[in-house]
Amino acid sequence: MAKVNFRLVMPERELLATEADMVVVPGSEGDFGVLHGHAPLISTVRAGVLEVIQGTKAEQRFLVIGGFAEVTPERCTVLANEAMPFESVTAEQLAERERTAERHVAEATSDHEKAAAHKELAVAKDLRRAQAYYASR
Repeated sequence: MAKVNFRLVMPERELLATEADMVVVPGSEGDFGVLHGHAPLISTVRAGVLEVIQGTKAEQRFLVIGGFAEVTPERCTVLANEAMPFESVTAEQLAERERTAERHVAEATSDHEKAAAHKELAVAKDLRRAQAYYASR
């Protein structure tokens, strides 16, 4: 089976460059899997878990927040606003992130601050749900 060239990049550095059997990306319209030969596409990335599959096993997982995915038949590049190895993030860290976001919602005064705080809270909740689901797998 041919492999897909995969890169996970944040603004300040490249987190991963590898060959994978499949990459599962949390796209804005739902998760999508990328295999070698995939049709070209560009998608936004939502907060969730990105998986790098080797054989039939997810060898690596990353929590990602926002960005874009570019797919060609030979490669998949995810340009993430924020990404971290899944195993380096604890449920307590994500709970604290959610509490901070809730505090920002309560303290927001302008419409712009309120909108940004609500978006921050939605991302924090999405990350907690994703972490809880994948931690049990």
